[in-house]
Amino acid sequence: MLPGNRGGSNWNAGAVDPETGFVYVPSITRATLLQLIKDPQSEMDLVATALAPPLPSVDGLPFVKPPYGRITAYDMNTGEIAWQIANGDTPPAIKNNPKLAGVTLPRTGSPSHAGVLATKTLLFAGEGDGGMPMFRALDKKTGAIIWETEVPQGAQTGLPMTYLLRGKQYIVFAAGGGAGRTAQLVAFTLPDVTQQTR
Repeated sequence: MLPGNRGGSNWNAGAVDPETGFVYVPSITRATLLQLIKDPQSEMDLVATALAPPLPSVDGLPFVKPPYGRITAYDMNTGEIAWQIANGDTPPAIKNNPKLAGVTLPRTGSPSHAGVLATKTLLFAGEGDGGMPMFRALDKKTGAIIWETEVPQGAQTGLPMTYLLRGKQYIVFAAGGGAGRTAQLVAFTLPDVTQQTR
């Protein structure tokens, strides 16, 4: 099944910009293998259950076309897609695959659900659980990366939020956890502001 039960936009929240009428939706292209089994505890004859990864691949490369993770900006004034970007670089397992030696790959995005936050001037996005530990500020009108940083605690796992305290704006999200990493709250500050948040 493509997108699979964790593919598409799934449960992760998008972000809305009421000033421009843009809606930002993170989504992924990830297949799910399903099987039908007889379940003696069910009234139905057959029940669909998901098989655990790994998904089928060709020489270790996914068989679906990238971008694997993306952010799409919809202009709700026109009903059109304003822009779409791959959310994240190409995953190391793909970029370093010997079958692609000498091939220049564009950004393919991480196959993980991004958490996004629209502020007055910027769109913030991580790569989400299962993605690379990167966090970015994007231009809301174009999707261009304005700033990015590695998150030492691990990939973003919670949706970002923002608040203003004593003229300084903060962006906070949960990161890490799993695979021997302690989950933590990560906070960044933006340059000082006086009258409005960024």
